[in-house]
Amino acid sequence: MTLRTGHIGLNVTDLDRSLAFYRDVLGFTPLAEGKEEGRRYAFLGDGENLVLTLWQQAEQPYASQRAGLHHLALEADTIEKVREYEEALRVYGVDFAHDGVVAHREGAGSGGIFFHDPDGTRLEISVPSGAEGAPAPSGTAPTCGFF
Repeated sequence: MTLRTGHIGLNVTDLDRSLAFYRDVLGFTPLAEGKEEGRRYAFLGDGENLVLTLWQQAEQPYASQRAGLHHLALEADTIEKVREYEEALRVYGVDFAHDGVVAHREGAGSGGIFFHDPDGTRLEISVPSGAEGAPAPSGTAPTCGFF
């Protein structure tokens, strides 16, 4: 048996703010919300499956220098869809790690956009091909590893 990712759980500082971001900007579908003893949570899906759970139990934003989640990578169907997300994220005012679509490394056809959610969690939306000719900010090193 080979394991595969079931869903991702993220601690957030403000569930309402994070729910709006993941629902309204990234398009996840709310499946359920709950509350118990000072904690709130929301389950989000892709229309068929649970993909992401947001847990309001963090008191501080994401810290990239601590062990744990490095970044959450999401895959789009086409480079055009990546650009649509980029536009929506710009309108929302997110913090981008790089300007526009970048390649995963020099000469790669894969690439995407790299940005941060409201709590500073690093996110990527990419495609396996379609980013040919895009700049590679980290040269031959993986772009996703250094933001």
